[in-house]
Amino acid sequence: MTMTRAEWLEARKKGLGGSDASAIFGMSPWKTNVELWEEKTGRREEKNISADPYVQYGIACEPFIRSTFILDYPQYEVSHEENLSLQSEKYPQIRASLDGSLVEKETNRIGMLEIKAVFINSRADREKWKDGVPQHYFIQVLHNILVVEATFAILKARFVSDWDGDIRITERHYHFERSDHEKDITYLLEKELAFWKMVETDTRPDLILPEL
Repeated sequence: MTMTRAEWLEARKKGLGGSDASAIFGMSPWKTNVELWEEKTGRREEKNISADPYVQYGIACEPFIRSTFILDYPQYEVSHEENLSLQSEKYPQIRASLDGSLVEKETNRIGMLEIKAVFINSRADREKWKDGVPQHYFIQVLHNILVVEATFAILKARFVSDWDGDIRITERHYHFERSDHEKDITYLLEKELAFWKMVETDTRPDLILPEL
């Protein structure tokens, strides 16, 4: 269902989206699993981050990043609808908003595109991407694969660094095959359904602290 952005934000409260999934495991940089539960049960308002300059930058450049992907990867048919909210046919409480839907032209395999605009302001920022995609983004990709029943996903990351006013931009692409992560997806589904049951029964979860 295509919505206005305000309607899309409101719909997020009625299920679990990709950015929620990592919080269930205590791996979100933005909220704990208890804070997520409080949002979904109406005890807490989700923080409005629309004025954050990094968020605004990401929203503004997403169409251009998607356009370069289309140019660089003609083997995929790419489609996108703004503020489109998708939900699992089997589990309607699990939802996703994609940055792009993919069809591999040669095989007709269905995939999805995830776009990230990443600011590298420190060595710590760089370390997060040293060995691949950060865990919270990996969980988001698996969540979206689950919702749309995709067979693969590609995450396109655009890294922006500011070296004393000299802006440096690099890009990387990360490919995920569903067949390589079936056990992870099954586990993710189990935990998401258990968490949503806590929302429905108004049962506060135990706080999961991130590993040090």
